[in-house]
Amino acid sequence: MPENQKKALQDPIFSILAEAADELSVDCFVIGGFVRDYLLQRGMPKDIDVVAVGSGIELAKSVASKLPGNPKISIFKNFGTAMIKHNDLELEFVGARKESYNRDSRKPVVENGSLEDDQKRRDFTINALAFSLCKRNFGELLDPFDGVQDLGKKIIRTPLEPGVTYSDDPLRMMRAIRFATQLGFTIELKSLQAITENKERIKIVSKERIVDELHKILQSEKPSIGFALLHKTGVLNYILPELMALEGIEEIEGQRHKDNFWHTLEVVDNISKTTENLWLRWAALLHDMGKAPTKKFHKKIGWTFHGHEFVGSKMVYTLFKRLRMPLNDKMKFVQKMVLMSSRPIVLSEDYATDSAVRRLIFDAGDFVDDLMTLCEADITTKNPRKQNTYKNNFKIVRQKIIEVEERDHIRNFQPPISGEEIMKAFNLKPSREIGLIKSAIKEAILEGEIPNEYNSAYRYMVAKGKQLGLKISENER
Repeated sequence: MPENQKKALQDPIFSILAEAADELSVDCFVIGGFVRDYLLQRGMPKDIDVVAVGSGIELAKSVASKLPGNPKISIFKNFGTAMIKHNDLELEFVGARKESYNRDSRKPVVENGSLEDDQKRRDFTINALAFSLCKRNFGELLDPFDGVQDLGKKIIRTPLEPGVTYSDDPLRMMRAIRFATQLGFTIELKSLQAITENKERIKIVSKERIVDELHKILQSEKPSIGFALLHKTGVLNYILPELMALEGIEEIEGQRHKDNFWHTLEVVDNISKTTENLWLRWAALLHDMGKAPTKKFHKKIGWTFHGHEFVGSKMVYTLFKRLRMPLNDKMKFVQKMVLMSSRPIVLSEDYATDSAVRRLIFDAGDFVDDLMTLCEADITTKNPRKQNTYKNNFKIVRQKIIEVEERDHIRNFQPPISGEEIMKAFNLKPSREIGLIKSAIKEAILEGEIPNEYNSAYRYMVAKGKQLGLKISENER
């Protein structure tokens, strides 16, 4: 056995697995992602898939009884699988099986099988690799489909005919594209053609599974690889048609606009260099989504996309709901980023006044830094002079934000004067005037007419009350 394979199985857990399998007289193998990632030297994987030629559940029970601390077993009888969490490892057990598929479902009909059957049902050759845990050949690498060769060539290839593989389980189309993105691999031409031919079958895959793959693509080092492949194969049209609508350049009377689809992918790549925040990456992906429905041509000024930020922020809700993504604070964050995505750009082009910066901080709140990161990622010009100008302008805006916030404390703004204090000062019951005075104090602070502190706000309240014909109560004089 090669030295690197010995090292892969040095952890005591593998000796325990081998011992338990031997006592039950079943053959046992580590398969899939653990083997692939180990051979790619991506660090020692923490997820271990174990295949038993027999009952995976019984093997899991035996292994658990031998582990210190008697870890809990999660058993999924419907799937014939079991899971054990031990220290920082997650072990999943399954019996070797073969599968057949119904045309209208990606859920297979399962029956017991051999290791070879189990390897055949795997999505890609690089995921069909297995290390033996049997006593007779412990540590031997079992590679029936030349997966190691494909690792070396950096190729995504299916063990069986790709048209069958992708038609049987269309989620594999997303997985092929995701692995190509994560690993920097190329999808074999036959596979790429098969994905294109089967693209419509993505409709039978649950939205949750699709989103899980989209998340993994977005969390990769260069997400544009995945989205370009989704676009090339036509799969993107079935899952994110709003993005596809951005593709293309129109020209009227010699005036053109940029291709907002490919621009978007550049923005996503840019932001991925500076943040691992998944939802900020989603904001980058969707920030120009409103440009397709708002695009208009005017003879005097050319192409416009007026209000695309507002329209795009509304589209975020529709998209999240359709994909069954969380309609919670994560969605609201993406909406806010899309809605405000042009605000710092306008500030950077004009002189950033204190009042404009105060309003930006007030509206963005805790997310003002995220917003600036998004806008900086939006710089995709290939003109070095313009690029430097934009970057320097954003540096000025960032510095201005720091200075204004230190002085005026606008982030998480709370009015210095509460509604209750206004009611007490003018001896009022709940009324329209209270809202008017509170709003006036807020506007005065944001415009820099008064500082964000109590005494100044109180004097302003008294003056505003007089304008509204209110008298200060006797107790307040």
